[in-house]
Amino acid sequence: QVQLVESGGGLVQAGGSLRLSCAASGRTESTYAMSWFRQAPGKEREFVAGISWIGGSTFYADSAKGRFTISRDNARNTLYLQMNSRKPEDTAVYSCAVKLGSGYEYDYWGQGTQVTVST
Repeated sequence: QVQLVESGGGLVQAGGSLRLSCAASGRTESTYAMSWFRQAPGKEREFVAGISWIGGSTFYADSAKGRFTISRDNARNTLYLQMNSRKPEDTAVYSCAVKLGSGYEYDYWGQGTQVTVST
């Protein structure tokens, strides 16, 4: 099993910055990729950004391109999401997830951290 714990959420003013962290523990040696998702009130969960664990290739949703940066620290088994130029529509619960293989499904999810962007 893999345990994921997010941190770094909170209240930020529009235009501000915030960095989220996701600490992974357990059987992390098989990590293939990790991603950030978010779910706003009344909306479905959506993909934000992903990164391959070995090569470091990154992928972003259109809403995140140019404003968010995903990164990882393999030695610390930690995933990050640097969010700049925040907008009120970025308000959501942000969760990290891990894939242990190249399939489509994610194997483990964190509980999420609330991010609120005020105007």
